Amino acid sequence: MKSFKTKLKLNNKQKTLLAKHAGVARHAYNWGLATCISEYEATKKRPSAITLHKRLVAEVKSENPWYYEVSKCAPQQALRDLERAFKNFLTIKGRGFPKFKKKGKKDNFYLEGSIKILRGNYIKLPRIGIVKTYEILPNCRVKNVRIASFRGAFLSECCANANKTCR
Repeated sequence: MKSFKTKLKLNNKQKTLLAKHAGVARHAYNWGLATCISEYEATKKRPSAITLHKRLVAEVKSENPWYYEVSKCAPQQALRDLERAFKNFLTIKGRGFPKFKKKGKKDNFYLEGSIKILRGNYIKLPRIGIVKTYEILPNCRVKNVRIASFRGAFLSECCANANKTCR
């Protein structure tokens, strides 16, 4: 695996779409954390990411139509990240209990699927479209991308299969 990070050159519509994706991921994470806390207090068991996702689709998506404006990967990965945070808390000494996420603080989300690098400095992202980058990227087959907000700018970290054609 090979990864590369670059800053994205966005227009206002793309910034809004990326902020929506980050907002949905944050909402799913916070909802999952609240659900885990309440369920642990009631049954002394913590639900898995798969169980949380099934409940999210059944309970939350019907109440919040803005969940349908973004990719399904954003809330799914947020719940997987929550599960990993709980595992780290329980197994690694010194790790704190998972905290609720705040808007504007380390906003990020994850996408996978039909991600392509076009003409060197363009990335085609699902549900967002074609986004320009500041740097020329290697022509590789991209598996996934994590997009994070950092000081008002959006950075993308692409993970690609490392082979001889990836330069």
